[in-house]
Amino acid sequence: MMEKCRRETLLLIFLTISSVASGTTSPWIPMDGNYGASYCLSWRLAVETNNVRAWRIVPLQCLRYVEVYMLAGQYDRDVQLTVDQIKVYLNEIVLPGDGMDAWVLDVDDTCFSNVFYYRLKRYGCDPYDPTGFRTWAMKGESPAIQPVLELFNKLIETGFKVFLVTGRDEETLRQATLENLHNQGFTGYERLIMRTADSKRQSAITYKTRIRKEMMEEGYRIWGNVGDQWSDLQGEYSGDRTFKIPNPMYFVP
Repeated sequence: MMEKCRRETLLLIFLTISSVASGTTSPWIPMDGNYGASYCLSWRLAVETNNVRAWRIVPLQCLRYVEVYMLAGQYDRDVQLTVDQIKVYLNEIVLPGDGMDAWVLDVDDTCFSNVFYYRLKRYGCDPYDPTGFRTWAMKGESPAIQPVLELFNKLIETGFKVFLVTGRDEETLRQATLENLHNQGFTGYERLIMRTADSKRQSAITYKTRIRKEMMEEGYRIWGNVGDQWSDLQGEYSGDRTFKIPNPMYFVP
């Protein structure tokens, strides 16, 4: 056991020195097999806890891991657990009944899934392709994430005004997004808010913070905020509770 630890320590030191010499930022390259899977699990955990930030692509050695995570059931179970916790919180809320109780939901990979698009992009191992994603989004074929759709309907039934706040472009994608939402069962929301020309250059945090501020200035109380990106949830006026949907495929600053 001590010999194994010594070898691993020497390997880590060697790879760290190599990475510094080559100018790369990753401290080590995981090996194949169980060790590689363990690295990818740790990487995903770091992503979900926002300890890894501003990453551009999924590590290539984690392609298979992310594919299995997204398609083999664990992602679905993680989303369901998150929604279950939101419902626990919902049951604790007593609404004043004045029609000003709001809930904020992101759209992409929160309300509906783009996993079929990202499958073509090797689950995030390829760099973000804005033209390719716009072409995909204009088809309006993203399927609903079922636990979130159930949550959406419960929010409407309970009396919340649901605001869908997305980073999608208003000019090019509004109609396709409206139709996609409607076809997947997202009806009865208060407002769909999209990026306009004056917010295109803003970070997601700045843009979504401004939207929430405007909501509160209108008199709305934001009880909850759900998104798959930390930038959906950070910033001021984020709401009484925030809930993150898992997403190991891409990072939005």
